[in-house]
Parts: sequence; structure tokens; C-alpha cells
Amino acid sequence: MTNSESEKMRQLYDIYEQPMYRIAFAILGNSEAAEDSVSEAFLRLIKHLRRIDEPDSPKTKKYVIKVIRSTSIEQYRRRKQFFNREAPIDSEVLQIQDNSVDIEREVFARQPAEILDSLTIEERKLLTLRCGYGLSWRETAERLSISESAARKRFERIKKRIITMKGDSDDENIKTT
Repeated sequence: MTNSESEKMRQLYDIYEQPMYRIAFAILGNSEAAEDSVSEAFLRLIKHLRRIDEPDSPKTKKYVIKVIRSTSIEQYRRRKQFFNREAPIDSEVLQIQDNSVDIEREVFARQPAEILDSLTIEERKLLTLRCGYGLSWRETAERLSISESAARKRFERIKKRIITMKGDSDDENIKTT
């Protein structure tokens, strides 16, 4: 890359980085994904830098918007495909458990229909992703489009409600981590 191309790229970055981020965030709804999309878009712009005459021209602005929109939409589609894949449920998957799965083992074995009927669809999704599929907090939160802390807190609330519903004297045996 020549000095003039480097200067042109710096100017493009200075002018368009924030607007590109806002466009990407509007499409993706996630700050990390938006940052990745902006980075990918700048890599595409580098490949076609010779096509750009003036960084501040309306033609350049239109081109940059086109690049960030297409990059963000492609990334959205890739993420959507990834998140729509479902893990196969078999006996081996269900036996790989962490501490949070103890709720399922202790309670669902006794009264699964009553407990599941009392939960909202979102709560069932959270329990299924976390306990059934054994996803990490991060993966669970991403699938539900919420923060990790929100996923943990919701799980904790569900757990307390299930323990209350259970009403057994061996509540202390259920792990709360």
C-alpha cells in the first residue's frame, strides 16, 4: 500500500467509522458483531481502494454505505444460520451435566409436566439451552439475545420458583451454581 493509499484509508476511517458502526449495529443489534462487521467492511474497502477518488464525496459515501450494509447483512445471515442449528438430543448429551442441570435431574424427574406448564416459553428456552443442550452462559445468552448476566439472573429466578414449587424438605440438596 502506498503512502497516498494509506492516507486515503485513514481519511475514510476518520470520516466513516462511526456511521458504519451505527449502520451495522442497526442491522445486527449487537455491538461486538457490529465492530466485526465494520472491520470486515474496511478490509473490503482496502481491496477496492483504487476505485475511491475523494474520501468525502457523495459517491464514496454511497459506496461505503453499500459495503457496510452488505457486510452486515451477510454477517447477520451467518449468525442466524449458526444460531438456528439445533444440537441433536440423545442420551449422551443429556448425561453431560454441570451444576445447573441438577435442577432438571432433581425436579423434572418427579413432576416435569407441572413444572414446564408453569414456565413461560422464554423460560423453557432458557432451561432447554442451559440444561438440555448444556450450552455455556455466553452461548445461552447469545441464542436468547440477552446479556450473560440477564441469562444468569433469569435462570436463578426460575430455579428459586422450581424449588418453591417442589416443596420438598431436601431443597438443600439442589445445587445453586
